[in-house]
Amino acid sequence: MPNYAMVIDLQNCVGCGACDIACKNENNVPSDFYWSNHMVSTTGTFPNVKFQYLPTLCNHCMDAPCVKACPTKAMYKDDNGLTLHSIERCIGCKTCVLADPYGVINVNYKVPHQSWQSDEALIPNVTAAPKEVIDKTNTPIPYYNPDREETYGGVRPRGVVEKCNFCDHRIKKGEYPYCCVACPARARIFGDLDDPDSEINHLLSRYTHKQLLIEKGTKPKIFYIRDF
Repeated sequence: MPNYAMVIDLQNCVGCGACDIACKNENNVPSDFYWSNHMVSTTGTFPNVKFQYLPTLCNHCMDAPCVKACPTKAMYKDDNGLTLHSIERCIGCKTCVLADPYGVINVNYKVPHQSWQSDEALIPNVTAAPKEVIDKTNTPIPYYNPDREETYGGVRPRGVVEKCNFCDHRIKKGEYPYCCVACPARARIFGDLDDPDSEINHLLSRYTHKQLLIEKGTKPKIFYIRDF
């Protein structure tokens, strides 16, 4: 079985945020949740200033602390090396959130996408109210992607956690995670870490790389190459 991982080429990344937007569209992620996110930092003193844009997501750790901590096995590793989550088994205890050193697990404290339930139009008698749009489209949200339901909840319910799953519904069909497809600079490369001929292994053998919080011993599978 493959052991999927991702390489992010920081010199190709232009910081456009297309990965973040694509993730929300593909996975019906609420606007205030971030399965795909980024960190920005500015260091140094003018004129010797360094700006860094670092894309982030679940690291799908080989030794995932969130999986170890989950009391109901709702967070689990699948045969492809993905760290996945079962809505049915999740009791919302947030133990995984506390165990996760990367801060990539979101909690549904309330019903997601509540803003679309409003009857109040932005401009009365001119624009439609959000709920009117929902009723007309007959979907939970106007940009709803039904493909997400193939392996996970289309929209996750209140009281459970959620996070990046490498678009496992696409992987099952032989497709790449949508953040990789949407990246205009091809900064994200997805592949099998156990395949010596995979592109990600060629990149990792060619360039030095870094992983986030490697000192935690989680064996993260997001690799950053060509840092500035």
